Amino acid sequence: MMYGWDGSWGTGGWILMALVMLLFWGGVVSVVILLLRRGQGPAVPGPYGPYPPHDEAERILNERFARGEIDESELTARRAALRRKQ
Repeated sequence: MMYGWDGSWGTGGWILMALVMLLFWGGVVSVVILLLRRGQGPAVPGPYGPYPPHDEAERILNERFARGEIDESELTARRAALRRKQ
């Protein structure tokens, strides 16, 4: 039984070859993208992340107030001092 002019797979071989080529190059591009993203680090904000430093200071003040280390008057005074420095 002949599958093409010279016994090859004919049209099915071309389709299979095209699909395998797409899978191969898609895998290469995916690996490159994953390697590039791995070097960027996490997207969560850190001490030098997208938030300004005064937000970090206010967060610490709120935590100290929640733990009872400072009272409400000291919290409001320090918060006002932080906001004046902006």
